[in-house]
Amino acid sequence: MKKGFLLVGLLFSVMLQAQQSVNIIPQPLSLTLKKGSFVIDDKTAIEFSKSDKEAQKVALFFENFVNKVSKVKVKNTSVKSTKRISFLIEKNAELGEEGYTINVSPETVSVKATTSKGLFYGMQSLVQTLPLVKGNDWVQIPAMEIKDNPRFKWRGVMLDVCRYFFTVDMMKQYIDLMASYKMNVLHWHLTEDQGWRIEIKKYPRLTEIGSVRNGTIIGRYPGKGNTNVPVTGFYTQDQVKELVKYASDRAITIIPEIEMPGHSSAAIAAYPELSCFPKERTKFKDTIFSLQSRKELAEGRLKFVQETWGVFEDVYAPTEYTFKFLEDVIDEIIPLFPSKYIHIGGDECPKDSWKRSEFCQNLIKEKGLKDEHGLQSYFITRMEKYINSKGKSIIGWDEILEGGLAPNATVMSWRGEKGGVEAAKLSHDVIMTPGDPCYLNRPQGDPETEPVGGWGVSTLKKVYAYEPIPFELNAEEAKHVLGSQGNFWTEYIPTFEHLQYMSLPRLLALSEVMWSPKDKRDWKDFRQRLNPHFKSFEAKGLKYSKGDFRAMITTATTDNVLSIVLDTENPDAVIYYTTDGSIPTAESFKYTKPIAIDKSLTIKAITVLDGKVMTSKPAEQSFVYNKALGKKIAYDNKYSSSYKASGDNALIDGIKGTKDITKNWHGFQSNDIVATIDLGAGIDGNSISIGCIQNWAKWVFLPQWVKFEISQDGINFKEIKTIGNAIAPTQKGDILKEFKVDFPQQKIMKVRVTAKSLGDIPTGHTDEKQKPWLFADEISIN
Repeated sequence: MKKGFLLVGLLFSVMLQAQQSVNIIPQPLSLTLKKGSFVIDDKTAIEFSKSDKEAQKVALFFENFVNKVSKVKVKNTSVKSTKRISFLIEKNAELGEEGYTINVSPETVSVKATTSKGLFYGMQSLVQTLPLVKGNDWVQIPAMEIKDNPRFKWRGVMLDVCRYFFTVDMMKQYIDLMASYKMNVLHWHLTEDQGWRIEIKKYPRLTEIGSVRNGTIIGRYPGKGNTNVPVTGFYTQDQVKELVKYASDRAITIIPEIEMPGHSSAAIAAYPELSCFPKERTKFKDTIFSLQSRKELAEGRLKFVQETWGVFEDVYAPTEYTFKFLEDVIDEIIPLFPSKYIHIGGDECPKDSWKRSEFCQNLIKEKGLKDEHGLQSYFITRMEKYINSKGKSIIGWDEILEGGLAPNATVMSWRGEKGGVEAAKLSHDVIMTPGDPCYLNRPQGDPETEPVGGWGVSTLKKVYAYEPIPFELNAEEAKHVLGSQGNFWTEYIPTFEHLQYMSLPRLLALSEVMWSPKDKRDWKDFRQRLNPHFKSFEAKGLKYSKGDFRAMITTATTDNVLSIVLDTENPDAVIYYTTDGSIPTAESFKYTKPIAIDKSLTIKAITVLDGKVMTSKPAEQSFVYNKALGKKIAYDNKYSSSYKASGDNALIDGIKGTKDITKNWHGFQSNDIVATIDLGAGIDGNSISIGCIQNWAKWVFLPQWVKFEISQDGINFKEIKTIGNAIAPTQKGDILKEFKVDFPQQKIMKVRVTAKSLGDIPTGHTDEKQKPWLFADEISIN
């Protein structure tokens, strides 16, 4: 009998010790663990002020969760109890609107906040200390003290429901997921070229016609045919009200986005008079347009909801008819959303139709505008004034800076951080959400093994490392950064399960970036706290990515020696590799330090955890040895932050680019490439080459010409040769081309390579006259 008591006591002690590890995400401002724990059993009461309906609501949330994960039936009461968990709203200026405190002793648990929002967040932190699955007759909370409040007031998610529609129940599930990690803004992208998703009673064709896409391209843009399967769906105004309240009860504000003046094909399909050219048919390629749309075209229909992705030139005409239409839409939107803001898009608006339109050209002259960019500013400013007159403020993507920023606008910076920096310096509020790394529709692992996603890669570690305050801003300007958000453009996210997969676990990383103090963020600590949350996802049936187990192959230069660096985002995994082209196993070389490159080789690497290989296929990279490896390189024009590959040395790291432009390529938009390589004391050389790529669909074009120059004294340069490009910019497909020059062997101290940009996207392209991209990979010197 004593042995039985001893065993029970030992198990109880072990369980108490196990629960002393608190894995709250996002990391609180301060958390102090104490001895002991509070045990929740049938004698426990959940307490709140009887007159406080908001506190009662939060207490009910907690009661429901306890009942889900245990056999305990706690009592929700306003009557004092000796063993209690209390939820109290009390004024405390230090906590602010969203802060909270938690005090846990073996006798009581107290959660306090100034507002119901703070109390809700405190409850969520408390929930994360409870078991993940239903089990014991009792559960326990470690004794501790927490004081917490968020770093940023805007902690958001943008969800595009236009490319693919998510039902009301799906939206509720996603709101619950956001709430679990203290996200507080749902930016709801409701209108697009590919679908209009909200009921506007004055304009019923918006949902009768604009919400129906007759088909969708197959595969990655530009597509390989059409599914010929309709994509439909919209939210009634009653459903919108239901979701807005559901979110509000969970401390989340829903902000609608109604796109203007671009991305308006669905509205124009419903009401062609909104177009500059209502009698012109929607531009499309027969090979990717659905059979149903072709049939309707033959029957006389001209305007269609777009079935492919991209940017389309049929945009809103800035007529009185259009402005009345948009004002009527806004009049129905505003009563549905109590939020301060209305997002009006403003991004990716081609000016082609406005340039062709006699009306638009006359309006530019009449209003004294400089050009079509000024016309966009006029459009946005006019709509801002109307929205301001209704007591609301506008948010727009950073293109609203073009032609002059509307007076009271908040800018959402997505094309890197430049737009946000510019707006903050003009004393406008900004939300920082650069594509890299905040576009969470991008793969979170190797694109070759991950599902098809947006261009680029946003790994868990990259998301966690993001800092929303750009270094260019001083302390006063930084106050205009409201926060950040993760964006889910759903071109390649057709199901709710896929949305879960793309969200988890990156949403947790972003929540900590936005909530926790910068100096409290620690990657290894976060990664360890994340493990129990994986079990929670599994218990809830949520799909999540395990993509951060892959081995990552990069390079580093020390003392002019280039070495291979292997890494994995999982701190507990071990890396094994080979350099002879064979498939690595747990018996291969164990990675312990960088591997110097002194010859051409192919490295393959795997990660192993607890004796199990965690990657479906090895990471692989070939290195081509040449005399530029590990040297210093300088650029006259900086490469884009969206296509920076491994950083400055990407052009001389021995890695040749493939047809995947998201890997190993430096991208330059509208600029020439002028790269100078410093070879130190000098080398003997007789050839120089640079690789480039062309992809018509992705705006990437080969250079007009490449000039090769050398310096034998490190100061003065002489031209070796300029090589023209004979491949037409209209040639489609993935075209890899190496520009190479051979010359008599001689001493070289520096090499300069200049690649001339095309200038404009060529005529005939759907985005003609836009600024093209110029991509380069390895510069080799031998």
